[in-house]
Amino acid sequence: MVDFKELWRYKDLLYFLTLRGIKARYAQSILGVSWAIIQPLFTTVVFTLVFGGLAKVDSDGMPYILFSYLALWPWNYFSGTLTESANSLIQNANMITKVYFPRMVLPLSAILSKMLDFTIAFVVVVIMLIYFKQIPGWGVLYTPLLILQLLMCSLGIGMFLSALAVKYRDVKHALTFLVQLLLYAAPVVYSTSAVPAEYQKFYILNPMVGVIEGFRAAFLNRPMPWEWIWPGSIVAVVVFVFGMMYFRKMERTFADVA
Repeated sequence: MVDFKELWRYKDLLYFLTLRGIKARYAQSILGVSWAIIQPLFTTVVFTLVFGGLAKVDSDGMPYILFSYLALWPWNYFSGTLTESANSLIQNANMITKVYFPRMVLPLSAILSKMLDFTIAFVVVVIMLIYFKQIPGWGVLYTPLLILQLLMCSLGIGMFLSALAVKYRDVKHALTFLVQLLLYAAPVVYSTSAVPAEYQKFYILNPMVGVIEGFRAAFLNRPMPWEWIWPGSIVAVVVFVFGMMYFRKMERTFADVA
């Protein structure tokens, strides 16, 4: 099992690796942290033109650009953390082979460094809510629970992929394709209500379904869709525990194959 006391002793290393990840991402960049807003915003505009304008995808009565951005906001964090954490061990192979420290610090720092992008992208959410005169309801109080579910899912899959990528370098090449497929397996460009009822009981097992629909409900003052959230929460916990245990099991071999 994970030695959390040891992880706590290395909290300073976790802090500096997180800071290094943030600085490296925007080093020699003219726009800097503005990319955290530009990327989801431009993607939202494209989705609005294609799916909201041409394909006429139903957005549950809300402006499609707001409907789409509230989904891309958590989704971009999830997809970004998968890529960052999966490559974290390979990119730090020199550290692994020369110095001892809890290896779990590496995927953790990758996931924490992306929280800055997630926080900055929230600025656009506020601007859109003001522009469309949408007042969030009491559901925003549940946002920390949704973020916790998002973190557990991201960290669980991230730890599993990072451990797998050390041994099998195919993971790095397959990840981009996998993330693109997962985008359409989550209700980013469409609503969960568009999924046929007979398939919804399987569809809502995807943890990102509850997270995305929860964010939409919280910020658009709609009833929280708990029937879509709690199944994904259970799966997120299972994924987190499995990813953590698999990482610990493979940890002893990292220095040999990195």
